[in-house]
Amino acid sequence: MGQHCRPGETIPALTYHGRFAPSPTGPLHFGSLISAVASYARARSLSGRWSVRMENTDHTREVTGAARQILSQLESFGMVSDTPVIFQRERYARYGAVLAGLKTRGLAYDCGCTRKALDEKGRYPGICRDGLPHDAMARAVRLLTPDEVVAFEDTRLGCHGENVWQQAGDFAVLRADGVYAYQLVVVVDDADLGITEVVRGIDILTSTPRQILLQRYLGVQSPAYLHHPVAVHAPGHKLSKSEGSATISGQNPVNALMAAWEFLGQSAPPGLPRSVAEFWAHAERAFRLEQLPKENEIIWRQGIQPT
Repeated sequence: MGQHCRPGETIPALTYHGRFAPSPTGPLHFGSLISAVASYARARSLSGRWSVRMENTDHTREVTGAARQILSQLESFGMVSDTPVIFQRERYARYGAVLAGLKTRGLAYDCGCTRKALDEKGRYPGICRDGLPHDAMARAVRLLTPDEVVAFEDTRLGCHGENVWQQAGDFAVLRADGVYAYQLVVVVDDADLGITEVVRGIDILTSTPRQILLQRYLGVQSPAYLHHPVAVHAPGHKLSKSEGSATISGQNPVNALMAAWEFLGQSAPPGLPRSVAEFWAHAERAFRLEQLPKENEIIWRQGIQPT
């Protein structure tokens, strides 16, 4: 089936609502600062709102105090949520209600399979679509996916599409450990907040068709999407909290902001800003989509110190 994208829509400045959604598995690192700066600058350049959401459904990965630390770091960088910060672990009842509705409509089903059922590409082939095998117990809940391309117009990349059934199969919306899956909670949260554009790293690109499919099932408006380049140690190896990658302390926030700004290909101010407020006074006026790098992965240059 061919790939079809709708023409890109112009987002009215007065209705723009962006967001930044870190996982509290540790303090911000340079890679996450890039996403925060990109999403905040985009929102402010359009005189829009910007919200923060803590993606903490998986309590086994959450680090005690990390959410508070991230919010403190963001504040030191001049980025404060325009709406009350959302914590996903406080929204389990909401996710449960949405999932129950999907199951009632036959769009999601119980699955008793383990990871051994996945094929060599990590795709689930729908073994439990017609009911659980004899003596099997429900372990997870999966979304029924059609054999068709789900396409969208990315603000930076242009038309992108994926046949979710062929690439991932029926993906989980409730994991075997009882955790609501990323794809489900992101869609519900973005819809409830009224997010008009999602600005995030290119590493999340493959999730977008799955989320758009869920949005269609739920009858909610899909936001626009802008996937920016990510910082990597080497091709295919992005910066991560688990590796302590380019940790940012916030002791010199202007330097860190300027490093993220340069990474995003944006025009530097005439001189080094003397304060965070001075940096944002420039950034809100100067942010340009057309200046974002063409590359999807950019090797982190250690000469820039994001401290």
